[in-house]
Amino acid sequence: MTRPLRVVAVSGGLQQPSKAAVLAEYLLSLIADEIPCEQHLIELGQLAPRLAGAVWRSQLPESLEQELKAVEQADVLVVATPVYRGSYTGLFKHFFDFIDQDALIDKPVLLAATGGSERHALMIDHQLRPLFSFFQARTLPLGVYATDRDYVEHRLQNEALIQRAELAVQRALPMLPMAPHPRSTAAKNAVSA
Repeated sequence: MTRPLRVVAVSGGLQQPSKAAVLAEYLLSLIADEIPCEQHLIELGQLAPRLAGAVWRSQLPESLEQELKAVEQADVLVVATPVYRGSYTGLFKHFFDFIDQDALIDKPVLLAATGGSERHALMIDHQLRPLFSFFQARTLPLGVYATDRDYVEHRLQNEALIQRAELAVQRALPMLPMAPHPRSTAAKNAVSA
């Protein structure tokens, strides 16, 4: 019997509640509706005090080390961040600076972002996609961008956005590993180091 996929979401939202976390959780639930998976959400806003002062991975507390390993050992990633000054948050980038550069090779990544208006919707393609290209991750075809108007009381309410999220997951499914496959030797060594 094969184990369920490990699907890890990283939310770069700094506020509580976070619109980015709501979007990430929604995307996680859509994936879980389609394939058996273990879901894990990492909210960087909650980790900020322990993350912000570290320069080296060795300086991080064990709880943060476990979150980094969860990302590195995931079969699928969902990343969602608020747009801040035209890009992802600094804390989001700082977190991914600690990820081993070989750990995400060929890992499917579903990209998502939130912003105050539609003016920043291309941030997914101009900022997030290049970041994960550096990691040689497999960014999935459709990104999901939500604005403040898409939420009512911290819940997704816009039917067009909900349909876009569903389409993004449907388009992603053929690219997701239905049964986890062995990692490359470089990625295994990076995770165990």
